[in-house]
Amino acid sequence: MSEADQQYLSIIEKILHTGRLGDNRTGMPAYKLPHQIMQFDLEKEFPILTTKFVAFKTSVKEILWIWQKQSNDVRVLQEWNCHVWDEWMRPDGTIGKAYGYQLAEYHQVDTLLHLLKTDPQSRRMVVDLWNVKDLPDMALYPCAFLTMWDVSADGRLNCMLVQRSGDMGLGVPFNMAQYAALIHMIAQVTNLRPGIFTHVINNAHVYENHVDGMKLQLSRLPDAYKAPVLKLNPDIHDFYDFKPEDIVLENYEHHGKIPLEVSV
Repeated sequence: MSEADQQYLSIIEKILHTGRLGDNRTGMPAYKLPHQIMQFDLEKEFPILTTKFVAFKTSVKEILWIWQKQSNDVRVLQEWNCHVWDEWMRPDGTIGKAYGYQLAEYHQVDTLLHLLKTDPQSRRMVVDLWNVKDLPDMALYPCAFLTMWDVSADGRLNCMLVQRSGDMGLGVPFNMAQYAALIHMIAQVTNLRPGIFTHVINNAHVYENHVDGMKLQLSRLPDAYKAPVLKLNPDIHDFYDFKPEDIVLENYEHHGKIPLEVSV
């Protein structure tokens, strides 16, 4: 079975068995555990869950919207038939100064790409979406807000993703897959190989109305499938040239979708 299913469901099991139920901003109580970590070697396998269907193409569109388009305009996503940010869209069509806005405002993606190409042993390759000054003008504070990048001596691109808050049922499966795909994309355009992806979740939680769905997914673990293979269009050498159709999962076998309600 895939490492993604094993590591992810191990956290789910710990949350359900030892997590404390408490209130939060959304009004839907959640069981939570602090400081949960997953780590994947991206040269060995691609981390996406097989114990339920994960909408990979949708997750890729969202990460391209943030990192490539560097957009805060939900209508750009909607043109791709992607509606994951509809609930937070403001009357002006944006999510305020959140996510892609912070990347564009401070040229963070271009800076990262430049460092990877010109000074790959730099210890200053940090991309940060948590801008205290702009937090009041964000429709939602960034959840997956920090990435730290490193290049191994053997030319492998490693990335640590830090997530302040992780909705384990809905958000985290997306984040696992989309940031793994992002690492593959950035590795390809900087002539590196994908390396270690470490995913740190400060507040890992399962909403009370997701418990039954999580128990169903746990019951599927003995029948989990092997991890699929990520294929990128090899002709893409500029990060800004990637399109959703250039990022493909081959042999993605999975169990059925588990419907879960979004807590806004």
